[in-house]
Amino acid sequence: MTDPLYAVLPGDIDDPAAPSGGNTYDRRVLTGLAASRPVHEIAVAGPWPHPGAEQARELDDAVRALPDGATVLMDGLVAGAVPEIVEAHAARLRQVVLVHLPLGDETGAAPELPARERRTVRAADAVVATSEGAARRIEALHGLRPGTVHVAPPGVEPAPLTEPGPHGRRLLCVAAVTPRKAQDVLVDALIRIDDLPWRCVCVGALDRDPAFAARVTARGGRTRFIGPRTGAALDAQYAAADLLVLPSRAETYGMVVTEALARGIPVLGTEVEGVPEAVGRAPDGTVPGGLVPPGDVESLATALRRWLTDADLRAAWRTSARARRETLRGWDETTRRLSEVLDR
Repeated sequence: MTDPLYAVLPGDIDDPAAPSGGNTYDRRVLTGLAASRPVHEIAVAGPWPHPGAEQARELDDAVRALPDGATVLMDGLVAGAVPEIVEAHAARLRQVVLVHLPLGDETGAAPELPARERRTVRAADAVVATSEGAARRIEALHGLRPGTVHVAPPGVEPAPLTEPGPHGRRLLCVAAVTPRKAQDVLVDALIRIDDLPWRCVCVGALDRDPAFAARVTARGGRTRFIGPRTGAALDAQYAAADLLVLPSRAETYGMVVTEALARGIPVLGTEVEGVPEAVGRAPDGTVPGGLVPPGDVESLATALRRWLTDADLRAAWRTSARARRETLRGWDETTRRLSEVLDR
């Protein structure tokens, strides 16, 4: 059997009240990797990427106790915040940093985080991103040699096809309510098409940025904000949706995109980092939805109006989404790619 793998993770990785794409990714790949090697998890609670002195000491003690030559997979949310720990053990451990999102890309991020993350990725033996677009951005952002950041895109679970409504009026957004996810842009765009019949449900945590969430929900009007959903409750929301809308200002991949496509639901997203890769193309070259510039209320409103008023467009996007569904990768492919990096 392959040598053991040690995984450094945020403490809330399995917290159902705090679902995130990064936590889902970590759990799925660690489960997959455990089929071929022992996996030992080091999950450290704390407000990552802003740990207190106690959390940093706890992590340092845990890493210090690892045997020389050990392979350590480190979630970037944790590792990027503590470059001094990564640097201190660079000579004796094989450290691989998995960057779900550059720390400075989170709206309102502390200004010192990019510099700390740069030290981390430069001290690591390997860096992994979740899309080609994200990998190239990380290289440019931190002065890494082009082509050196590895890519292991998220997989997706097979899901039943959703039965579309005749008029496409059921809109769904699945994302924590934060400035980066840009529900404010979505709400403002929906206000501009208030003359049309539609319903929009926003699924996602409301406590990541309470002030922002309060402002957005107050302006929401017909838009419903229902908080986080997982499992069967989230499946039910997808089953009642005609179009997924992801208005993010930054997004390294967007796992909800492929979750929607796995159900044959078209996607209206933004032209940022990995979203175009996640949306992809059907085998005939068509795009299963649309892409608009990030932060552009008018463009998003125009795209939504077209979707709601053009039956031919809806039919074309749905046909493309169902075809794209057949080309989606599973988590076994993600695990294989990450395993290759770890074994080098």
